[in-house]
Amino acid sequence: MARAQLVITAITKQGLTQAEAARTYALSEATVSRLMARYREEGEAAFQPRSRRPHRSPKALDPAVVELILRLRKQLAEDGLDAGPETIGWHLEHHHGHRVSRSTISRHLTAAGLVTSEPRKRPKSCYIRFEAAMPNQTWQSDFTHYRLATGVQVEIISWLDDCTRYALHITAHPRISTPMVVATFRETAGQHGIPASTLTDNGMVYTVRHAGLGRQGGRNGYEALLRLWGVIQKNSRPGHPTTCGKVERFQQTLKNWLTAQPDQPSTVDELQALLDRFRRAYNHHRPHRSLPHRATPATVYNTMPKAVPGPSRDADTHDRIRHDIVDKSGTVTLRVAGKLRHIGIGRTHARTHVILLVHDLHVRVVNTVTGELLRELTIDPDKDYQPRNDQGPNPHP
Repeated sequence: MARAQLVITAITKQGLTQAEAARTYALSEATVSRLMARYREEGEAAFQPRSRRPHRSPKALDPAVVELILRLRKQLAEDGLDAGPETIGWHLEHHHGHRVSRSTISRHLTAAGLVTSEPRKRPKSCYIRFEAAMPNQTWQSDFTHYRLATGVQVEIISWLDDCTRYALHITAHPRISTPMVVATFRETAGQHGIPASTLTDNGMVYTVRHAGLGRQGGRNGYEALLRLWGVIQKNSRPGHPTTCGKVERFQQTLKNWLTAQPDQPSTVDELQALLDRFRRAYNHHRPHRSLPHRATPATVYNTMPKAVPGPSRDADTHDRIRHDIVDKSGTVTLRVAGKLRHIGIGRTHARTHVILLVHDLHVRVVNTVTGELLRELTIDPDKDYQPRNDQGPNPHP
């Protein structure tokens, strides 16, 4: 407001008339007249610019709604849930009857000092997103660690629908193994139907194909079950965890929520009770930013048609060659579906070097030296011991 001060000073100190001051400083006489009137009324405060803010803002957000926005932000953050403008807007509309734009919510959060700038965060435009088109088209699975209040480490396995982000299964266990993966997958499929495919990382509980001797050991129990049910198995490339980004991000949300709980669990059962609470809240009461209209995962999952497994995977066989020695009891072992199967050859062949030619479940045992076929059979997956025909009934001669 330096020009206003010059004009007023020239009139009051130098004795210029308002008309002369107007000509000197290239202002209209009306403007000079208003400046002098303000000076006579306010004194030296007239040297400072006035606020251009309107006296009334009929479209301004109700202070009560602003207070509600800040309260929701605090509550969601304390509960370990997403507390961004979109999530707050969803809660305002669905639980409080107020429809407020994302930009308005963001502006009030910024004004309250509740927004932390992240200038180094990668923009969304640099990501390539992949998503299943139907529920049950792809299930993602992974497990993570959690420390109980006693200091004991336990593991949590999750099954997540790729299309709708529906949390199909979350359970806590002392340790996750392949039989545990098989058991949780069977339980989840029994509740929600068999998926068309699954997507996991390359952990040994999910696949052994990247293990040093994995191909010699055959499929593990989970891989064998997927083939039996016609489910396509997909695994991320080693060193590319973003392929399973949905379940990874889900586990981050889960652990943030668990950490925020005031009463930390001391046992697996107490942790499971918390996981059940989280699953209900996540599926039915929490909006998901990746879903249309910020719907809940349960709404989308329950209203869309489900995918089913494709054609049989009988042609997807596993061929391998294994060298072994018949033990003193007359048997050799072969790992099938993650379990050792004992194949009866006969005590007369004890200490004989043999080659096992394995075509999925069909096995031929050949004497390494003479080439004699000692045994040909089809493995019965329901039995650990595969007896010879002359030792008892064999339904797979």
